[in-house]
Order: sequence, then structure tokens, then C-alpha cells
Amino acid sequence: MSDQRTNCLKTALQLTSQLMLAVGILVCLNGVYLLMKYGENSRFFSESYMTLTALVTVTSAALLLVTGCLGSWVSLKDSICLQGLFVYLLVVVFCVKSTASALAYFHSVTLDTEMAPFSGVFENYTGSSEDSSSRSVDALQEELKCCGVKNYTDWLETTWFNKSGGLRFPHSCCNVTFPTCNGTVHQPWQIYTQGCQEELWKVIQFALKMVIWSSLLVYVVEIGLFVTVTQLMRTNRFMRYQVLEKN
Repeated sequence: MSDQRTNCLKTALQLTSQLMLAVGILVCLNGVYLLMKYGENSRFFSESYMTLTALVTVTSAALLLVTGCLGSWVSLKDSICLQGLFVYLLVVVFCVKSTASALAYFHSVTLDTEMAPFSGVFENYTGSSEDSSSRSVDALQEELKCCGVKNYTDWLETTWFNKSGGLRFPHSCCNVTFPTCNGTVHQPWQIYTQGCQEELWKVIQFALKMVIWSSLLVYVVEIGLFVTVTQLMRTNRFMRYQVLEKN
């Protein structure tokens, strides 16, 4: 009976550990996505620790992968030391992932404040490919299919628009469905109408929310692993006591 219970617990531990590996990969992709999106558009944000949030998330993902691999190994062994180490790593993963979730929540609440420099970057647009700020604006508009801060009419009030003759929007505002678009103000239907600030806000918020919600998935898997490994430890102890009594 004890052997059957032990085998069932080991199978459950193996399956749950495999699930943790899958969750670890998901969390890693989430952290890398946040790191990439923030890194590409950091010019539009004030100095913040959002990079730290992404790095802590990636760190928690690495710990999840290590813990998942250890859990698979523990399911094949009867080592009390390995089982204890596994429980310890579960606690560490919980702490690190909770930290990442707390940082993500903080940034999701203060994101509007952190995006305060956004309009200033657009105001300083020069249209030159040698200007890093201008390249960032063009890249953002092309990637998110947007134009201007709130909408495309924001360009009408910029210094660049007035200096360039007031006849064209940046070419990066052109809707890709119109191959002949040259950014002229006389053909506004060929221009992306939605503003870039809201679009970028949605992208970063999505990444932050994923960090938060993935924590719930991690906690559920961790609870399952913790219950399984502690039951396995008790069963192994009980079997050892039985062997000692027989001797």
C-alpha cells in the first residue's frame, strides 16, 4: 500500500514538475518581452526601475526551470536531502516571483507618470536619420501603427512640422495599406489616426499585467508541488520507520 502511494506521489511530482518547466518558459518569455519593449522605447519614459522588474522576472523564470528540473529528479530518487532542497527552492521561487509581481503592480499604477517625457520626444523631432530621438519616434510609429502623441493632429503643432513647410506628416505615419502615401496633409485618410502614447501604454501594461497574472499560475503550481513533496517525504519516513521496527 505504501509502495503504491509512493509511486502515485512520484508520478504526480513528475507531472507537476513538468508543468513548472512549462510555466518557467512562459514567465521567461514574459520577462524578455517586457525587457525588449521597454528597452526599445526607454526614451519615452522617465528614469525608472522597470528594467529591474523585467530582470527579476527573468531570474524567477530561471529559478522555476531549475526547480522544475530538480523536481523531476526528486521524483526518481528517495533522497531526503534532495527533497529538502526542493522545498527550499520552492520558497525562494515564491519570494522572487512575489517581488517581480509587486514591482510590476507598482509600475502599472504609476505608468502614466513614468510616460511624462513622451510628448517632449515628439516635440524634439527633427526628421533626421542621424538623430536618435527622431529614429525612436519613427520606429515607434511604424511598429505600433500610430501617429502623434494623442492623434495625428499633434504633428500640426510641432516645430518640425512648421519648419518643414507644414505640408507633410512624417513618412512613418503612413498607413502601410496605402503604398503611395507620402505623408501629405491633404490625404489624412492615408495616415494612422490613433496616437502613439496610448498604444505604447497598452503594450507595456499588457507586459506588466502578464507578470502579475503569471504569478497566480506559479503559486498554484507551487502549492501542488509543495503538497506533493511533503506527502512524499512523510511516506518515505513512515516506510523507514516500518523497516526499523521490523529489524
